[in-house]
Amino acid sequence: MSEPIDNKEMGGATELSENQYLTFQLADEMYGVDILKVEEIRGWEPVREIPNTPAFIKGVLNLRGGVVPIIDLRARFGMEQIEYHAKTVVIVLLIGEGDDQHVMGIIADAVSEVLEVDRGEIKNAPNLGASINTRYIRGMVMGKNMVMLLDADKLLNPEEFSLIEDVG
Repeated sequence: MSEPIDNKEMGGATELSENQYLTFQLADEMYGVDILKVEEIRGWEPVREIPNTPAFIKGVLNLRGGVVPIIDLRARFGMEQIEYHAKTVVIVLLIGEGDDQHVMGIIADAVSEVLEVDRGEIKNAPNLGASINTRYIRGMVMGKNMVMLLDADKLLNPEEFSLIEDVG
Protein backbone atom coordinates (compact mmCIF):
# COMPACT_ATOMS: atom_id res chain seq x y z
CA MET A 1 0.00 0.00 0.00
CA SER A 2 1.77 3.11 -1.18
CA GLU A 3 0.22 6.57 -1.25
CA PRO A 4 2.60 8.94 -3.04
CA ILE A 5 2.23 12.58 -2.12
CA ASP A 6 1.12 14.40 -5.26
CA ASN A 7 2.34 17.98 -4.98
CA LYS A 8 0.29 18.99 -8.04
CA GLU A 9 -2.87 17.82 -6.30
CA MET A 10 -1.89 19.88 -3.26
CA GLY A 11 -1.21 23.04 -5.24
CA GLY A 12 2.28 22.34 -6.60
CA ALA A 13 5.53 22.31 -4.65
CA THR A 14 6.19 25.98 -5.33
CA GLU A 15 2.79 26.94 -3.94
CA LEU A 16 3.02 24.87 -0.76
CA SER A 17 3.32 26.88 2.41
CA GLU A 18 6.48 26.44 4.46
CA ASN A 19 4.03 25.93 7.29
CA GLN A 20 2.23 22.77 6.19
CA TYR A 21 2.92 19.65 8.20
CA LEU A 22 1.93 16.04 7.70
CA THR A 23 0.66 14.94 11.11
CA PHE A 24 0.88 11.42 12.44
CA GLN A 25 0.36 9.51 15.64
CA LEU A 26 2.85 7.80 17.93
CA ALA A 27 1.27 6.27 21.03
CA ASP A 28 -1.33 8.85 22.10
CA GLU A 29 0.69 11.83 20.87
CA MET A 30 0.50 13.81 17.63
CA TYR A 31 3.63 14.74 15.67
CA GLY A 32 4.21 16.60 12.42
CA VAL A 33 6.88 16.84 9.73
CA ASP A 34 7.30 19.52 7.09
CA ILE A 35 5.19 18.44 4.11
CA LEU A 36 7.97 19.50 1.73
CA LYS A 37 10.17 16.75 3.21
CA VAL A 38 7.58 14.00 2.53
CA GLU A 39 8.21 11.87 -0.57
CA GLU A 40 5.45 9.30 -0.02
CA ILE A 41 3.46 7.34 2.54
CA ARG A 42 3.61 3.54 2.45
CA GLY A 43 1.86 0.81 4.38
CA TRP A 44 4.06 -1.24 6.68
CA GLU A 45 6.02 -4.04 5.05
CA PRO A 46 8.85 -6.15 6.46
CA VAL A 47 12.34 -4.69 6.10
CA ARG A 48 15.77 -6.26 5.69
CA GLU A 49 17.48 -6.04 9.06
CA ILE A 50 21.05 -4.76 9.18
CA PRO A 51 23.44 -6.01 11.88
CA ASN A 52 25.45 -3.62 14.03
CA THR A 53 23.11 -0.64 13.64
CA PRO A 54 21.33 1.24 16.45
CA ALA A 55 18.14 -0.46 17.72
CA PHE A 56 15.90 2.30 16.33
CA ILE A 57 17.05 1.50 12.77
CA LYS A 58 14.67 -1.34 11.92
CA GLY A 59 16.37 -2.12 8.62
CA VAL A 60 16.23 -1.04 5.00
CA LEU A 61 13.71 -1.16 2.15
CA ASN A 62 14.35 -1.29 -1.57
CA LEU A 63 12.53 1.75 -2.90
CA ARG A 64 12.79 1.98 -6.69
CA GLY A 65 16.31 0.57 -6.60
CA GLY A 66 17.52 2.68 -3.67
CA VAL A 67 18.38 1.49 -0.18
CA VAL A 68 16.19 3.38 2.31
CA PRO A 69 16.85 3.14 6.06
CA ILE A 70 13.70 2.70 8.14
CA ILE A 71 13.63 4.38 11.55
CA ASP A 72 11.22 3.33 14.30
CA LEU A 73 10.36 6.62 15.99
CA ARG A 74 8.98 4.81 19.05
CA ALA A 75 12.43 3.28 19.59
CA ARG A 76 14.21 6.55 18.68
CA PHE A 77 12.17 8.43 21.30
CA GLY A 78 12.37 5.68 23.97
CA MET A 79 8.65 4.84 23.81
CA GLU A 80 7.01 1.49 24.48
CA GLN A 81 7.32 -0.84 21.48
CA ILE A 82 4.17 -2.32 19.92
CA GLU A 83 3.39 -4.79 17.18
CA TYR A 84 2.92 -3.14 13.80
CA HIS A 85 -0.71 -3.25 12.60
CA ALA A 86 -2.92 -2.41 9.62
CA LYS A 87 -2.66 1.37 10.23
CA THR A 88 1.13 1.36 10.72
CA VAL A 89 2.79 3.41 7.99
CA VAL A 90 6.23 4.34 6.75
CA ILE A 91 6.56 8.02 5.91
CA VAL A 92 9.36 8.37 3.36
CA LEU A 93 11.28 11.62 3.83
CA LEU A 94 13.95 13.46 1.85
CA ILE A 95 16.32 14.93 4.43
CA GLY A 96 19.31 17.21 4.15
CA GLU A 97 19.98 19.87 1.56
CA GLY A 98 21.80 20.25 -1.73
CA ASP A 99 24.32 17.48 -2.45
CA ASP A 100 23.90 16.08 1.06
CA GLN A 101 20.37 14.69 0.66
CA HIS A 102 19.26 11.26 1.82
CA VAL A 103 15.99 9.35 1.75
CA MET A 104 14.77 7.64 4.91
CA GLY A 105 11.53 6.22 6.21
CA ILE A 106 10.00 6.76 9.63
CA ILE A 107 7.52 4.33 11.14
CA ALA A 108 4.37 5.89 12.61
CA ASP A 109 1.30 4.33 14.21
CA ALA A 110 -1.04 6.16 11.81
CA VAL A 111 -1.16 9.22 9.55
CA SER A 112 -3.66 11.94 10.45
CA GLU A 113 -3.86 14.99 8.17
CA VAL A 114 -2.02 17.90 6.62
CA LEU A 115 -2.02 20.74 9.13
CA GLU A 116 -1.58 24.33 7.99
CA VAL A 117 0.01 26.49 10.66
CA ASP A 118 0.72 30.22 10.83
CA ARG A 119 4.29 30.91 11.97
CA GLY A 120 2.99 32.80 14.99
CA GLU A 121 1.21 29.66 16.20
CA ILE A 122 4.46 27.67 16.50
CA LYS A 123 5.79 27.73 20.05
CA ASN A 124 9.41 26.95 20.93
CA ALA A 125 10.14 23.49 22.28
CA PRO A 126 10.18 23.60 26.08
CA ASN A 127 13.47 23.38 27.93
CA LEU A 128 13.17 20.06 29.73
CA GLY A 129 16.64 20.03 31.23
CA ALA A 130 19.87 18.44 30.13
CA SER A 131 18.67 14.86 30.68
CA ILE A 132 15.86 15.07 28.09
CA ASN A 133 16.88 15.50 24.46
CA THR A 134 14.59 17.85 22.53
CA ARG A 135 16.91 18.25 19.51
CA TYR A 136 14.39 16.60 17.17
CA ILE A 137 11.61 19.06 18.06
CA ARG A 138 11.30 22.12 15.81
CA GLY A 139 8.41 23.53 17.83
CA MET A 140 4.91 22.86 19.11
CA VAL A 141 1.44 23.85 17.99
CA MET A 142 -1.39 24.14 20.47
CA GLY A 143 -4.95 23.70 19.32
CA LYS A 144 -7.54 20.94 19.41
CA ASN A 145 -4.55 18.61 19.88
CA MET A 146 -1.00 19.55 20.81
CA VAL A 147 1.27 18.66 17.86
CA MET A 148 5.05 18.35 18.23
CA LEU A 149 6.70 19.49 15.00
CA LEU A 150 9.80 17.43 14.26
CA ASP A 151 12.97 18.55 12.52
CA ALA A 152 13.27 15.69 10.00
CA ASP A 153 16.89 16.57 9.21
CA LYS A 154 17.90 15.74 12.80
CA LEU A 155 16.18 12.34 13.08
CA LEU A 156 19.14 10.54 11.52
CA ASN A 157 22.59 12.10 11.63
CA PRO A 158 25.31 11.64 8.98
CA GLU A 159 27.30 9.12 11.07
CA GLU A 160 24.24 6.86 11.29
CA PHE A 161 23.75 7.12 7.51
CA SER A 162 27.36 6.07 6.93
CA LEU A 163 26.76 2.94 9.06
CA ILE A 164 23.85 1.98 6.79
CA GLU A 165 25.61 2.85 3.54
CA ASP A 166 28.70 0.83 4.54
CA VAL A 167 26.54 -2.28 5.18
CA GLY A 168 23.92 -1.67 2.44
